[in-house]
Amino acid sequence: MADGAGDTGGLMFKSLMASRRFAPLFWCQFCSALNDNFLKNALVMLILFGLGGAGGYGEGSATLVTLAGIVFIAPFFILSALGGEMADRYDKAFVASRIKLAEIPVAGLAAIGFYLHSVPVLFVTLGLFGIIAALFGPVKYGLLPEKLQTAELPAGNALVEGATFLAILIGTIGGGIAVAEAKSPELVVVIILVLALGSWLFARSIPRAGPAAPELFLTPNPWTSTIALLRELRPDARLWGGAHIVSWFWVVGSVALSLLPALVRDVIGGTEGVVTLCLTVFVIGIAAGSALAARQSHGTPNLSLVPQGATMIGLSALVLGGLAMLTYPTTPAIGPWELIGTVRGLALLAALLTLATAGGLYIVPSFASVQAWSPPDRRARVIAAVNVMNAAYMVVGGAVVAGLQAAGLGVGVLFAALGGLTFAFMAYVLRGWLADIERVRASEPASAFTAAKQPSLH
Repeated sequence: MADGAGDTGGLMFKSLMASRRFAPLFWCQFCSALNDNFLKNALVMLILFGLGGAGGYGEGSATLVTLAGIVFIAPFFILSALGGEMADRYDKAFVASRIKLAEIPVAGLAAIGFYLHSVPVLFVTLGLFGIIAALFGPVKYGLLPEKLQTAELPAGNALVEGATFLAILIGTIGGGIAVAEAKSPELVVVIILVLALGSWLFARSIPRAGPAAPELFLTPNPWTSTIALLRELRPDARLWGGAHIVSWFWVVGSVALSLLPALVRDVIGGTEGVVTLCLTVFVIGIAAGSALAARQSHGTPNLSLVPQGATMIGLSALVLGGLAMLTYPTTPAIGPWELIGTVRGLALLAALLTLATAGGLYIVPSFASVQAWSPPDRRARVIAAVNVMNAAYMVVGGAVVAGLQAAGLGVGVLFAALGGLTFAFMAYVLRGWLADIERVRASEPASAFTAAKQPSLH
């Protein structure tokens, strides 16, 4: 990468973070994602260990933890379409502020749940947070192409994706520590309420631009609107293919993160600190890959990075699988520093870093392309349809992995299978977007990206 490209990318990042067009949305999304993950992992720790390690829910805890993930993601299937319709029907900034205002009393309910040590109340809260996240998803990603120029979309997406995974890391670690170390719920309550309030205040600062489709009729039945959105997306080959391409990233990310604890415990023989180290490496990789993708996009999302990223994902997953199958856990368990001091530990961390970096290279131009190609008056609904498919991919992927683990397949085999499936998926990527990828490689003018072959949904 040329120094000039790097300087330009760095200046664009700084410009966006200092701009009212982008900064309030960035911080609103960061606070929201951090709150979601903090609450979810605080609830998991409460189920497993109780407040301050005072005792959890015993034999039923594993089932409750699995249920927590389902409760949070289930609203995305049903309510993403409604969120997309609302975002197109009304001003997106207005919708964002109202959704985030509704999050504050939900955070108050979470406070009651933690004060009472009530897992049922917290499950209700988690479901409500899932509803808010499902409604907010089409708004936040619909705002990016509304507020940013096409040339700025890769940088904007890179910042949002990097911040999302950073929020996952901080929320995972912070939620666990807050519950495990706290002798009373005050700290957990204050964090949840402050993040909800902050998210609303940032949402209020997002500039308004008016509705994209003010005459749009909101479908009363959210399930009907969900099916209708997917059917309307299907005839447009580029957007339909893009939805699958973006969803594959979330399959890879969710499966890799779900396998990390087993990789550390059963393969490496590491402590909880090693899990944290691996999560940190993963987040750094996503951020680095996203930044690199943004800097390699000159005027348009660089679609040539999509097959390159997919290839790197496949190779990295195969390497991780091979290393896992050739590695045996140590006794006693090793910590982060001991892991870094071994060749196998460095090899595993390097493969994990490469996998995450490849993910950033893959997702940023993919999602930026979907945003740029979506008609302005339907953009939020297109993104809503993509969110529905993301959720479906993650649930199916998680169910398949859980079934294979129950059947006795090890972590190494599962990582290798993920790599092999990624290579198979590349055929889909190249078939659906080959013409656009070749055009970008041929360095056509940036205006052709948005003007030529503009998609229309019927």
